[in-house]
Amino acid sequence: MSRLRWCDPLPQATDLPVLLPSASRLARAAAVERTAGAFSLRLRPAHGVALLVLFLIGCGWAEAQVQPGQPSIVATLAKWTPVLLRGFLFNLAISAVAMAAGTIVGLFLGFAQISLLLPVRKGAWLTTHFFRNAPWLVLLFYCMFLLPFQVTVFGITIPIPDWIKATLGLSLPVMANVSELVRGAIQSILTTQWESAASLAFNRRQTLWMIIFPQCIKRMLPPWMNLYAILTMATVLTSIVGVNEMMSLTRQALSAENRSGLLLAFYSYVLFWFFLYCYPIARWTVRLEARYAVND
Repeated sequence: MSRLRWCDPLPQATDLPVLLPSASRLARAAAVERTAGAFSLRLRPAHGVALLVLFLIGCGWAEAQVQPGQPSIVATLAKWTPVLLRGFLFNLAISAVAMAAGTIVGLFLGFAQISLLLPVRKGAWLTTHFFRNAPWLVLLFYCMFLLPFQVTVFGITIPIPDWIKATLGLSLPVMANVSELVRGAIQSILTTQWESAASLAFNRRQTLWMIIFPQCIKRMLPPWMNLYAILTMATVLTSIVGVNEMMSLTRQALSAENRSGLLLAFYSYVLFWFFLYCYPIARWTVRLEARYAVND
């Protein structure tokens, strides 16, 4: 048996090329999630196929329980589809308003997280992490019951609808996540960018708005779209606090029909609608991540 001498080179570890593609993919996904401060929504065609199969099973189960004189499951769904569509559009309106409000406030909160003033930076950090880690449903209940039901301005009483308070409750976690997106994107820019700007006599505000932030937009866009898809699916939480959106209308439809066999068909039908809306957003997010991938 041969022995290694002190002058012999150490044996090299064998490479495992089979693991490299998966490892690099996981590393890229982890880097994106660290920058975004949240997990990525990965919808695939298999998820849609699974929802479709679940919907067909529910329809078959409901059709098998149809009593003489009752309409078929197809006729029942066709009757309630316009009502559910109105509720679904209301979900989309809530998500759009909450995303817009949360994004605007979150941008300023994210800039505050990199402020040179310690009280501003610490206050923004505390606000961001408080609302990022607070359960969304708890924030909804706080906004629903702590905010007034009406306000009086110059002797005029203005009621505050429940959907406005629910939208505000959803915009709070969006604000915190956008703040973390801004902070992560800005800190991902190489420090040489700041040094080069300083050598050209740019002050901090000019450097941030004219050089750093434009580079951050392409890094923020994919996780921002991912956050919007998550928010859209979370709008069904507003049904718990009394907002008449798609989930609430689905419960009302089931109560009006009073047929237990429709439960699986109706809820899988609702899930499939949300999938059809969120799947293109998720796929577009993946394409943007690949297009705007950077290797610093």
